[in-house]
Amino acid sequence: MSADQVAVTVDQSRCIGSALCTRTAPDALALAPNGRATPLHPTAAPSEELTEAAEMCPVEAIAVRHAATGELLAPVW
Repeated sequence: MSADQVAVTVDQSRCIGSALCTRTAPDALALAPNGRATPLHPTAAPSEELTEAAEMCPVEAIAVRHAATGELLAPVW
């Protein structure tokens, strides 16, 4: 894991399956068979798409954190 990696998590109890995130960051997020978003990998390179996906989530189910420190990077209001 590179020092600049981010960890992406989806709160499955909050996700409503709107798929806004999967259209915004298709390399990092997909809809699982249960219809809810899920990360494709435990860590990823930081990107504007991931930040936007977390900020666009209508129920704030997605969190993007610095993988090494746990610092919340998105959503940030």
